[in-house]
Amino acid sequence: SVLSRYENQITILSDYLEEFPETDEPVWILGRQHHLKADKSKLLLDISARLWFTYRRKFSPIGGTGPSSDAGWGCMLRCGQMMLAQALICRHLGRDWQWEKHRKQPEEYHRILRCFLDRKDCCYSIHQMAQMGVGEGKSIGEWFGPNTVAQVLKKLALFDEWNSLAVYVSMDNTVVIEDIKKMCWSPLQSSSAAHSSTHLHRSALGRNKNTAGFCAVWKPLLLIIPLRLGINHINPVYIDAFKECFKMPQSLGALGGKPNNAYYFIGFLGNELIYLDPHTTQSFVDSEENGTVDDQSFHCQQAPHRMKIMNLDPSVALGFFCKEECDFDNWCSLVQKEILKQQSLRMFELVQKHPPHWPPFIPPTKPEVTTTGA
Repeated sequence: SVLSRYENQITILSDYLEEFPETDEPVWILGRQHHLKADKSKLLLDISARLWFTYRRKFSPIGGTGPSSDAGWGCMLRCGQMMLAQALICRHLGRDWQWEKHRKQPEEYHRILRCFLDRKDCCYSIHQMAQMGVGEGKSIGEWFGPNTVAQVLKKLALFDEWNSLAVYVSMDNTVVIEDIKKMCWSPLQSSSAAHSSTHLHRSALGRNKNTAGFCAVWKPLLLIIPLRLGINHINPVYIDAFKECFKMPQSLGALGGKPNNAYYFIGFLGNELIYLDPHTTQSFVDSEENGTVDDQSFHCQQAPHRMKIMNLDPSVALGFFCKEECDFDNWCSLVQKEILKQQSLRMFELVQKHPPHWPPFIPPTKPEVTTTGA
């Protein structure tokens, strides 16, 4: 039965219920299983709770003289924002948090939203992402691929002290357990902790307190795995493993789509992927004086789009969030059991030790920013 407090949303969503077929097959959304015949309304409420970022117009020009809208070029950046926002929701509110229209939301929710507003001073704004992309070889206004957006998020996260995420982007289809643990357990480089950083680093992998009494803390992990699942089309051998990733409780979905058309994939039904589409242009929304955000346009209140998995462009990026070390250990076990059990082509590799032929792994740190008084 549906809780009475959801009745308003169900009225809004009821027009779209028929868009999902009547089937006994389960629907998987970011690690949660739904049954259409039993709880279709609950499924749609789960989907509408995800933050939905789309093209916007009438924001301040990027870089002062650049575009004031990202329509036509910012879709992959918006998808990257959606994946990261889902990680922040899991971090602060939990995977089972539900959004309800016109209901007062916790301060953490509005603070998450403010991270993504289209302003140059918001840490994950279109302005910051586009300008950080210049360092990745992308001009402002140029379309990003999944790997580029992952690299941009990795760099921007270094400046985000509130969320304090460790962002790991895999190389060469390989996830290195040793490197991730080294990064997530490495101490925060703040002025107050600088004098103890060497002690912390030594004890990090062992999780032991040192003689000074300091103890390393696990930084929540955003794990992004850019993949190429074929040459011109997705290779059918990867389909089962790709779908399996949406079943994992750590799932943040996937970035991908079609050439120059990015979507944020959040689940699947049978051989159809379910996605949120950023290709709607809305007006810029700023925060109110009290810090809250009018959030109506940040939640997709209709049934999401679906596409056949074989129509997916082979260039994708998987996302996972591990708040605690046990979440990561559990994810590693699931990968070994569900992804690597196939002896044929593997979607990606999971290895314990840093490959000896790779350059040494150095956990990224916040760059020193110097000002010239300008």
